[in-house]
Amino acid sequence: YQQSQFREALETFQSVLVIVRAIGERKGEGAALHYIGEVYRRLEQYPKASEYYQQALAIVKAIGDKAQEGTTLNNLGRVYDSLEQYPKALDYLQQALTIAQAIGDKAGERTTLN
Repeated sequence: YQQSQFREALETFQSVLVIVRAIGERKGEGAALHYIGEVYRRLEQYPKASEYYQQALAIVKAIGDKAQEGTTLNNLGRVYDSLEQYPKALDYLQQALTIAQAIGDKAGERTTLN
């Protein structure tokens, strides 16, 4: 992923997803789904990115991982911005900003405001 080899990264993250699901590791499952969404976003396959981010969001909400919830909401905002669905993008970004402010995540706050 860091080397922009997105097809290879996608295969790796999908393998990780199978493993974390098999062992019932919810945080890892949420992270794998998020990264799959991130790869699809980087490949400009926005509907697929949204699908995986939504799955990740459901998990991070369920386990109470506020920091990851904010990041995922921010990335959903980016997806909908790219799709020129600005009201939806703004809704996700406002949710992300609220979380960043609530947990004192200044970097997350800055990213979302940008």
